[in-house]
Amino acid sequence: MAALGVNMLSEKRPVLGINGLGRIGKLTLWHHIGRRHFSEIVVNIGRKVGTCLEDIALYIEKDSTYGSLHTYLHGYKAGRVITGLNEEKGRMLIDGIPVTILQETRNPKEIPWRAHGVKLVVDATGKYTDPTLMPDARGGAARGHIEAGADKVIVSAPFKIREKGVQMPDDAKTVVLGINDDEYDPKRHMIVSGASCTTTCLAYMIKPLLDYFGAGKMLSVSMATVHGSTGSQEVLDRLPGEGATDLRKNRSIFNNIILTTTGAAKTLGLVMPAMNKIGFIAESVRVPVATGSLIILVAALHDESENPVINRKLINSIYRDAEQKDSRGFIKFTEEQNVSSDIIGMYGPATIIEGNETHTRTAVVNLDIRPLMTASGMPLPPDAITDIKVPITQAVIYGWYDNELGSYTNMLGGLTAKIASGVYQ
Repeated sequence: MAALGVNMLSEKRPVLGINGLGRIGKLTLWHHIGRRHFSEIVVNIGRKVGTCLEDIALYIEKDSTYGSLHTYLHGYKAGRVITGLNEEKGRMLIDGIPVTILQETRNPKEIPWRAHGVKLVVDATGKYTDPTLMPDARGGAARGHIEAGADKVIVSAPFKIREKGVQMPDDAKTVVLGINDDEYDPKRHMIVSGASCTTTCLAYMIKPLLDYFGAGKMLSVSMATVHGSTGSQEVLDRLPGEGATDLRKNRSIFNNIILTTTGAAKTLGLVMPAMNKIGFIAESVRVPVATGSLIILVAALHDESENPVINRKLINSIYRDAEQKDSRGFIKFTEEQNVSSDIIGMYGPATIIEGNETHTRTAVVNLDIRPLMTASGMPLPPDAITDIKVPITQAVIYGWYDNELGSYTNMLGGLTAKIASGVYQ
């Protein structure tokens, strides 16, 4: 019966390629084994690993943050789901789905996707983020996957164009599922960025505010992400490399809160163009937890009607309504008192709004419009009112997200399945 099940999967569903088996690559594999949208999965590691295929199987099966793969798939009573290891072919069955492991080359253009029937690749290396580079670029490029046989490439990171002044290619698109995936054109867009975990969470925090107030009443927005550690950080202090300018990246994540940067504000502008009209700044700090991150969003809002009054109750009602309208569960509102470990592995939501900690404060700002009238050359009558009182409310909103499996990888997996439906017909 198991063999019959595999054959039925092969007849009905396509083959997925995953490039890279780091945190997002491994958890993307977990997600798609569970989702069962693809009949077969081909994973390129690009180098020799361990002493045998069993070593790779054990790495896939066990995870220090999320436990075992079989528990993730079937609950705590489940047994091992990785079987049928074939050392010669680099193949194994994971919960009945054939998975092939490639270890020969890292350069995307040299990966034998075509030979394995792969038309859609998720590049989870974090290296090939410049969509302007040609397939033969030094060190490789995302377009190399297309030369190697893929029709589409999904990059699990924000695009980053190296050369200043170069525009985004017409066939590249940044997409967050449920926010702007309706703008994805399967005939036009060959390389898709799934943005980042932070941008995905942020988009779902911003969209309900934009829908309710409109961009014109959002005077400014700032955010800080308190982010779990990542594989790019050091376990212990290490000497920086030649030319390194940020010395904090080489400090131990075990022992420090580390200031860093985020491109979430810039990337969000690609996903939600209305944000380009609003003053927006984004900051990031890394903290010594394995996963489970938090965005602290501060929005300055102005509403002349003052009906209803912008306060904590209104802000929370906006997010409650957003949750009720979102049938796919991409946004969750809670008034529980959570800590970061509570949302690790929470399946589905891009953001979990911590309504218990929503705060607002309204102040009246006095604006002197005389400089504006003088600069514009407008006559200023003696009895003109030159002082305007403007009520501005600052709202502080907290949004949790599991930056690895629970939030980002699940959203990326949904996007992958959607794009696959147009690739494999």
